[in-house]
Amino acid sequence: MLTELKKDNLDMKYLVVLVLFSLSFSLNAQRKVSTEKGTVFVQWGYNRTHYTKSNLRVVGPGYDLTLSGAKAVDRPEAFSVNNYLNPTNLTVPQFNLRAGYYYKDKWAISLGYDHFKYVFEDRNQVTLSGQIDPGVDTVSNWNGTYTGEKITTKYSDFHYENTNGMNFIRVELTRSFPLYSPRKNKNFGIVGNVGVSAGTILSVNDFNFLGQFDRVTYSISGYGFSGQSSVRFEFWKHLYLQGGLNTGFIHQVKVRTRPNDASSSARQALGYVEYNVLIGGLFYLKPKGKCDDCPNW
Repeated sequence: MLTELKKDNLDMKYLVVLVLFSLSFSLNAQRKVSTEKGTVFVQWGYNRTHYTKSNLRVVGPGYDLTLSGAKAVDRPEAFSVNNYLNPTNLTVPQFNLRAGYYYKDKWAISLGYDHFKYVFEDRNQVTLSGQIDPGVDTVSNWNGTYTGEKITTKYSDFHYENTNGMNFIRVELTRSFPLYSPRKNKNFGIVGNVGVSAGTILSVNDFNFLGQFDRVTYSISGYGFSGQSSVRFEFWKHLYLQGGLNTGFIHQVKVRTRPNDASSSARQALGYVEYNVLIGGLFYLKPKGKCDDCPNW
């Protein structure tokens, strides 16, 4: 009788251990993580961008010219509290804005706005091809037919830039990978991300040619594709800092260069590399456990 009682107690201990283990596994499985379905993220930050050389074609009344081997740079704002922290100036620097949703565990879809600045370099050494009717250009005295002559541009004669934005509005598909998930510290984690995107280009153009300098000419000018990778450092369940690298291709099919002349335009294709630093927030639409469990590292 005593032996049977001991055996029953032992069996009960095993049963309790098994139940506790199963319950623990079930509770852990129900806790929310930052890359789980139902998570929303919003992020804001700033970028620097580098461009490949391009063949810039400009077309208008009396001219059709291509400047091959054109170089351009970005134009970041000098760092200051006023430039980067004043709410009224937030959209002046080269910024990134993005909001997304994890529609599936570790898979997110997002919509973003990358505000690039593209500035044709002064004293740009290019190869000129095309034609310009005599008498059209009375400033730089370009006229006739060009078949590959090398020239050096001057800002006072020719200038092209998108400093109010060569704005890449794009949809991105992202795959996330938890990189560091300490069990004891629920307030910190590291997540890696890779993604691909496509979208349209909103150009805001400034153009100086033929003695006429037009500024802030808007147009939906083309399209782009890109790939990105980033690392996200998450704090206190809802806040993160992210550093990323984005590289892609932009084709500006028709950039309006004159606000009152639809026939005046520019076009080019180029590659770019962008690196950015962002701050973001995580929000959980469908927590499976208590809100305090979101996320569980």
